[in-house]
Amino acid sequence: MIDIRMVKKVNMDKSTFIEGFPGVGLVGPMAVSYIIDKLKMEYVGYIESDDFPPIVSIHDGNPMPPMRIYFSAEPKIVSIFAEFAIPISLIHELSKKIYEFINANNMVMVVGIGGFPSQQQENKTIFAITSDKGVSEDVKKLGMEPILEGVSAGVGSMLMLRSQEDKLSALNILVPVDQNVIDPIYAELAINALNKLMNLNIDVEDLDKEAKLVESKIKELLKKSKDTHENYKKALDDTGPSMYA
Repeated sequence: MIDIRMVKKVNMDKSTFIEGFPGVGLVGPMAVSYIIDKLKMEYVGYIESDDFPPIVSIHDGNPMPPMRIYFSAEPKIVSIFAEFAIPISLIHELSKKIYEFINANNMVMVVGIGGFPSQQQENKTIFAITSDKGVSEDVKKLGMEPILEGVSAGVGSMLMLRSQEDKLSALNILVPVDQNVIDPIYAELAINALNKLMNLNIDVEDLDKEAKLVESKIKELLKKSKDTHENYKKALDDTGPSMYA
């Protein structure tokens, strides 16, 4: 079971929801972490589940959940920052729970940030998937290339599918990446696209330095998550089947 818990009550009405779960190139986490920092977004809640890896993040000496919700009152943005890869078995349930949260708080747009493997990163083209024809025209004007055919996966894709049913504006910003390289330029390209789309004017000057710190932190947490899962499973296996018999 997945639960969303708020630690502070805020008015999210008419906000734009932005997600960037860990994926190819770590584009989403690098971009979202930087956006949270530059907009001085406030930690207001978290998502928990017994099926999440049993890890706790430490920030400024404080233990914190590894999947957190942040809020900005101006501009009105709600964002989720996750420090572990989402198990594929949880994607449907997690996306459903997040979408219920988006609807319950009357948000007006869903934006996903991610990367996809490509051999043509040098052309710096940003691609977009949207179910909203109006948004599709906007992304064309802003120099993004709409994807007309293909396959998309992950939480962002499931949120878009649900958004389409309710005619809620949704957009996935996708950066072509070398899947063997994690480069802050990918996050910079995504943020610049978001700047144009939402008139955010987020300065990306410090992105290279900060994104590398995020990259290092998330890679460490992903490894810890994997190791913890394996060690936990081994501990259970070592007890034998009769422990609670």
